[in-house]
Amino acid sequence: MEVENIKVDDILPTRVAKKRSCHDDSEMQVDEPTGIEGVARKSQPPKAKRIKSEMRKIAVPPHRYSSLKEHWMKIFTPIVEHMKLQIRFNMKARQVEIRVSPETPDISNLQKGADFVKAFLCGFEVDDALALLRLDDLFLETFEVKDVKTLRGDHMSRAIGRLAGKGGRTKFTIENVTKTRIVLADSKIHLLGSYQNIQLARRAICNLIMGSPPSKVYGNLRSVASRVSERM
Repeated sequence: MEVENIKVDDILPTRVAKKRSCHDDSEMQVDEPTGIEGVARKSQPPKAKRIKSEMRKIAVPPHRYSSLKEHWMKIFTPIVEHMKLQIRFNMKARQVEIRVSPETPDISNLQKGADFVKAFLCGFEVDDALALLRLDDLFLETFEVKDVKTLRGDHMSRAIGRLAGKGGRTKFTIENVTKTRIVLADSKIHLLGSYQNIQLARRAICNLIMGSPPSKVYGNLRSVASRVSERM
């Protein structure tokens, strides 16, 4: 896998050193400098010490244990071989731990790797989550149905049903038009895509939650998407 400039359309296609010094005053004694040179030397700020290691910890939900075990090599390979990070699954704490290694070329790879694992644990497929490693302008956003409208019981179930559609048709349509990926996890909604595309998808999802008919949401989506494509 080579990191290069890739368009979002190619990634999300349509769906069908440690440095420290120790001194022992008992073994070496040096006269304190005096005068202007001594004052200038004392006033210099101390050198910044390099942080020993940076680490990210991602908690694994219980219902994702089996999926993580099944796809572990697909997650392990790009993080270790291409991002040059170190990763392990802490069985006791039930967390995925990622940290930088001496071979890590860029410290920002640590955050990219953490976002990649978090996206997979949210329910996205590994191939879709890999886009977070390859592109810089992709983001992961999560919100709940109650953040848009307070619903309970059957009203909540009907709202989630409107978001998914028959056989997932509504969700797939929003994904294809906005070039995003959507995961419906009970009352939580996870979005993966560029900032502008996430805003389009979120607006369509909020309209569905508020009760707008899918046909009207489709029309608004297509008109907005066409204007955005012409502008770009």
